[in-house]
Amino acid sequence: MHCQQKVLKIHISCQCSQEVGRYSLLTAWRQACTGLLVAMSLAWVVGPAHAQNFGGGGLGAQAVGGISIDAEGIIQNLDPKALEALAVTRRTALAEAAAEPFGKIGKPTALRKVSLKRLVAAIEASVATGQPLPPEVLFLGGLDRITHLFVDPAGHDILLAGPADKAAIDPAGNIIAAGSGRPLLQLEDLIVALRAIDGARAGGIRCSIDPTPEGITKLQQFLRNQKTIGANPDATLRSMENALGPQHVTVGGVPADSRFARVMVAADYRMKRIGMGLESSGIPELPSYLAMVPPGASSAASLPRFWLEATYDPIGRDPDELAYHIAGRRMKCLTESDLVGKDGMQRGKAPGDAIAVKWCAAMTAHYEKLAMRQPVFSELLNCVDLAVVAALIHGRQLDKLAGLDVSTLWDARRLPLPTYEAAATVPTVASGIKKGSRWIVSASGGVQFQPWEFAASTHESADVAVTRTASLASRPVDGWWWD
Repeated sequence: MHCQQKVLKIHISCQCSQEVGRYSLLTAWRQACTGLLVAMSLAWVVGPAHAQNFGGGGLGAQAVGGISIDAEGIIQNLDPKALEALAVTRRTALAEAAAEPFGKIGKPTALRKVSLKRLVAAIEASVATGQPLPPEVLFLGGLDRITHLFVDPAGHDILLAGPADKAAIDPAGNIIAAGSGRPLLQLEDLIVALRAIDGARAGGIRCSIDPTPEGITKLQQFLRNQKTIGANPDATLRSMENALGPQHVTVGGVPADSRFARVMVAADYRMKRIGMGLESSGIPELPSYLAMVPPGASSAASLPRFWLEATYDPIGRDPDELAYHIAGRRMKCLTESDLVGKDGMQRGKAPGDAIAVKWCAAMTAHYEKLAMRQPVFSELLNCVDLAVVAALIHGRQLDKLAGLDVSTLWDARRLPLPTYEAAATVPTVASGIKKGSRWIVSASGGVQFQPWEFAASTHESADVAVTRTASLASRPVDGWWWD
């Protein structure tokens, strides 16, 4: 599958507003002047993806977005008609795949089993012939979660298991499970997690978008000198953009040019847009952070920082450590206040923002409901699950315990993945509305989690051994997935 070099359209979520293509971040402080509530936004730059085997007949994973990118790499609004066109294209591809094995993945099931040994064999066959991987391989047999991992030394295999369903296309072109509406897991993200997991031991997996210290200092100086908003608010906003300057995107734990990284940045992007009121969350329980700020409220010179962090219950395992049950997955929204001082931004130094804490609590409490309305948040959970699976396999050497050769998945030369132009710096964009005597200006945020910590936290469970025995016994003679 080849992408156009001039404009690449990628899809982030099922909802687009007129502001798509801007990345919003938060912070607040008081100024003794006519106030505006200012949402400073960022545009992150991405590009084409290439990998011979990952075409998917029009269902490939290159689209991760809701935005378009011009020849200079600048993000622009993605017209709703473009989303409709993506959905039509993928529905056509899905209909064409109906005669293939992917189209034969039928009714929903609570525990589909995927043989890693047979999956690797299917990948090797595709590599040997130079043919694109079939959709059922790209989307891991229709799994939308991995809840169990079973090791089979006698069969030299590892089974990935969890809820699954046939594929469907939502109005924005997302490839989802027909029954649950959750995005399907993607082989591309699993391979990225397996290849990168050892390097994620030290700092976990994370992304962050931050203003530079120099930009913070210049913005602080500008606001000190700015006595009034003036007759032309737009001129002030543009001056604030110029003062803050380009902001830096950093990704750790996975390659910055991977789809996995794109999902993290996209989820952070959506979180900030919802917080700043640039688009609706789609659920009444989560208004914008701005809507929660009372008119005239005062604030110290601080920068509330918002980020998403995953957590799990301890993983259940059998006494022989051949079966694992992954449960209790949650995503938490956290915040801290940063102090704007003479030396730039000092994290965690300012008093906490009670409104920011309240907004984060609402997002945490209703994250799953939000994820059903905005699939990128479910995609983030999928990536976290795959990283935990990778940590279990690699950390406990389950492939060696099973006697399973999965070197094909690790071989980047034999099985190259799609690569995406990584976001490095992003321009600042400002917009504003009047609310009391406050300025709300952009701050930083991100996504972070440590899969090794989750994989190390286990407890013994007798039930998971029973599930393993039944799963192995039901394995068919042919085929690499079964219910």
